[in-house]
Amino acid sequence: MNVFPSLRAAPQAGRRLWLMGLGGLGAGAALASFGRAAQALGVGQPAPELSAEGPQGPLRLAQFRGQFVYLDFWASWCGPCRQSFPWLNVMHERYAAQNLRILAINVDQRREDAQRFLARHPANFLVAYDNEGQTPRAYAVKTMPSSVLIDGQGRVLMRHQGFREEEAPALEAELRRALGLGRS
Repeated sequence: MNVFPSLRAAPQAGRRLWLMGLGGLGAGAALASFGRAAQALGVGQPAPELSAEGPQGPLRLAQFRGQFVYLDFWASWCGPCRQSFPWLNVMHERYAAQNLRILAINVDQRREDAQRFLARHPANFLVAYDNEGQTPRAYAVKTMPSSVLIDGQGRVLMRHQGFREEEAPALEAELRRALGLGRS
């Protein structure tokens, strides 16, 4: 049973949600940075390659082979991202030993904006940067934050758009199920 009916939202509906979350002048700049989105990425499909810069250089999915990757797309101007970072820190702490890697890809055009965000909302997980928007385009991201759970063979297990604290328990239950941990 899919506890997140919005995971496979129609592209137009996702675009409206994304624009509502952006507001004002930020929307035009953000849309320009992503350009045309790729086709929706479905559950069970191979995850597209990353085009992001990590602390030690470019990141590739092959680096995470055999691990589950919770790929989270975020931006400094994203209100729900502020709420998701504490939850991501908890998920990292709880499930890193169960082979879950959290990778948060920032999509701001200026890294300084992301650094200011991180100073206020620290990340205890891996953060990477894609200011050209190649990775979110490949993953058909339309809402901030958006997340994709990838299995150890590089297949998409789950997609989620947005973040609301009341959804966190159900989202964690989905993570636990994917990791083979059953119910919490």
